[in-house]
Amino acid sequence: MNDNSRLHTALVLLVAAALIASAIAPFDRMTWVMEVLPVVLVAPVLWFSRRRFPLTNLLYVLIAVHALVLIGGGTWTYARVPIGNWVQEVFALSRNPYDKLGHLLQGFVPALATRELLIRHRIVVGHAFIVGLLSVCVAMAISAIYELIEWAAAVALGQNADDFLGTQGDQWDTQSDMLMALIGSTLAMLLLARWHDRAIRRLSIPR
Repeated sequence: MNDNSRLHTALVLLVAAALIASAIAPFDRMTWVMEVLPVVLVAPVLWFSRRRFPLTNLLYVLIAVHALVLIGGGTWTYARVPIGNWVQEVFALSRNPYDKLGHLLQGFVPALATRELLIRHRIVVGHAFIVGLLSVCVAMAISAIYELIEWAAAVALGQNADDFLGTQGDQWDTQSDMLMALIGSTLAMLLLARWHDRAIRRLSIPR
């Protein structure tokens, strides 16, 4: 087993262990199902595609981090995650900010994944700004779709969707969620582009 395989296996085991632990006694079972569903759907795809089309280790690690954040939100609901409560108390915030971390990553990780696909499939060549712009746009589209899903859940479930929505009484929660996704996707392009380029080049080196 090479270093990449060990990393992939470790990430899968970590996420699987967190998922199993979270399923034992979540605060609200329906909220848990809705929050961890993306993890359950995406993880098998990534595992079975890892040989035919392996992603960069950078992206795999970030996806795993995002999965753990989603699992945490599903376990306690976003308004009750303990570390968020601690941050709220320390900084005297009006609400638990854990869901904003989730939406930051909702922009950060999909933007980097989009960037990798655009570059490796040579959809855009030689135009770094266009690659970055398209990556941010795709991340924002995903964020908008997620907010529409939340709206549909609110219509279908009524008050029972409160824990899934995690608005905590904020009438501008949808807008601030999308702002966090915009910030996350933009930060991913500004902070990780060079690191990401090196990781992509390493994938093309014969082993």
